[in-house]
Formats: sequence, structure tokens, C-alpha cells
Amino acid sequence: MVDEFRARRDLLIAGLNELPGVSCRTPRGAFYAFPNVASLPIGAESLATRLLEDAGVAVLAGSAFGAAGTGHLRLSYANSRANLVTALERIRTLISTLD
Repeated sequence: MVDEFRARRDLLIAGLNELPGVSCRTPRGAFYAFPNVASLPIGAESLATRLLEDAGVAVLAGSAFGAAGTGHLRLSYANSRANLVTALERIRTLISTLD
């Protein structure tokens, strides 16, 4: 199972880092990614809402975890690889519509 979670983590982190305006370090524990989205034209809170409502992708704004989380999102990779790929595609599509 450790190998599977590593594969899911690597898939998600690579996919997030390919998104324009998004950067994400590889987490060392748990099963959450914490990408920086501060370069995008909307705040993380608004982005989290739009991802849920418009793209069907549930994430949390990093500010829910304290001031240091501002400009970040929190995503879980405790899901199937197929679902993670779908989520990345939906995130990419939504980001491409931002001005």
C-alpha cells in the first residue's frame, strides 16, 4: 500500500506542477498535497469554491490551516489514480478560464 500511495502522490504532484500558476512541493508524510496557487488571478478561497461548484473537485483553502496557508490549497491523494487524473483535468480546465 505504501508503494501505491507513493505512486498517487507522485502523479498528483507532477500534475499540479504542470498547471500554469501552480507549484507544489512533494509532501513527506500523510496523503495531502499543499500547492501554492498565489500566482493565479483569484485567491485560494475563491478558487476552492469554484473548483467545488464549477468543476466538482473538493479541495480546501490553505488558510483553513492558519495564516501560513494563505495562497495554497489542500488536496488529498487518498483516492484512485483515475480519479486523481480526472481531478487534475478539471482543475486545468477551470484554471484556463481565469482572467
